[in-house]
Amino acid sequence: MKQLLFIAILFSISLFANEEDLQRAYAKEFAYLKSQKEMLQKRLKEVKEQNVKNLSDANSDIAALQNSVLAKNRLSEKLTDNLYAAQQNFQALGDDTAAIESIVMQAQTTLKPYGVDIFTDKERYKETLNEIFTKSNMLIRDLSSLRVEKGFFYANDGREVEGEIIRVGNIASYGVSNSLSGALVPAGDGKLKIYNGADASQSAAALKNAQNRDMLDIFIYENASKEIEDVQEKTVVSIIDSGGIIGWVIVALGVVALLLALLRSLFLLSASSSTSTLAKNTLTKLLEGGVESALEFLKTKKGSTARLLKATVRNLDRNREHVEDIVAESILHESTRLDKFGSIILVIAAVSPLLVLLGTVTGMIATFDIITEFGTGDPKLLSGGISIALVTTELGLVVAIPVLMIGNLLGGWAEKIKDGMEHSALHLINEYNKQK
Repeated sequence: MKQLLFIAILFSISLFANEEDLQRAYAKEFAYLKSQKEMLQKRLKEVKEQNVKNLSDANSDIAALQNSVLAKNRLSEKLTDNLYAAQQNFQALGDDTAAIESIVMQAQTTLKPYGVDIFTDKERYKETLNEIFTKSNMLIRDLSSLRVEKGFFYANDGREVEGEIIRVGNIASYGVSNSLSGALVPAGDGKLKIYNGADASQSAAALKNAQNRDMLDIFIYENASKEIEDVQEKTVVSIIDSGGIIGWVIVALGVVALLLALLRSLFLLSASSSTSTLAKNTLTKLLEGGVESALEFLKTKKGSTARLLKATVRNLDRNREHVEDIVAESILHESTRLDKFGSIILVIAAVSPLLVLLGTVTGMIATFDIITEFGTGDPKLLSGGISIALVTTELGLVVAIPVLMIGNLLGGWAEKIKDGMEHSALHLINEYNKQK
């Protein structure tokens, strides 16, 4: 502590001793610091001014860059639009090229059958189109006019006849030769054959000699490459044959049903015609000569009614209930004969629609087999299976409907005969009981 106090006293003495020098040093230092301050303030001002200038320059550069970016964006959008337009034009050009190629191909396909060849060059489509239209106009002019040309056609017996062919546009033709003349029809593959018309030969001669006629015997066709076949007249056998084996089975069943119905009709007709007469005569014999006379009269008679009356007369002396039971039993026994063939006829009427269904299924299977093998391009190939389906349906209905009606009518007729037999037997019983 004493040392510190001593040091402080010494320091105070030195301070008082150098105060003047210290003042001068402070003044010098102050002047230096002031000059430094002024210099720093000046430098700060210069830096601020420089910063303001730099900031202004930077803003100017930014604005310039922004304008440049906007200009480049506009240029990019313009280039994009131009590229899209170019792509659209290229696509349209491709579509136009495809359309032109399609037109050229169609023209070649259409004109080739007429002997017109079209030269194609992908680099010269304009010339190709001009050629197509020029040759097409020439062909149309030729096809719409009456023209005579050398050629050959076929006679009805298949021999080839050479002569002149008179073409009426592209829809009809006539053939004229030394031995044969007449209208022509397509025979397939562009060939022609003679057509036997009433005045076809006179019409052909008139056209060849440029003579006018009030009426022409002409055969108009649509396509010269498609054969015109003679229409064959349909017969019953051909219609049935188009239905296949099932069609013949249906027809056979129909014939059998008609024969059975005819036999049953004759049998029922015989039974119904003799019932009333036989019952009347039997009653007369019974009343005049008794049971033995009636039995003697019925001994020579045949048929269901005679057998019923025999059983009735033979048991007249028994009680009424027993006699009626015998009559009912006899009628039940005779029902088998009266109903003969009735069940078979109705069975045929019921089976025919089932054969129709079988024929339809068979025809459809045949049609689908043809479609699987050959496709649907030729309708004639499909007609076989369709004919089986439709013709069997027709034949089945033709057989089933009348056979069903006839079977029911004959069944009703048989029931009427049974009722008549029962009535005759009961009438005989009643009249005999009255005479007792």
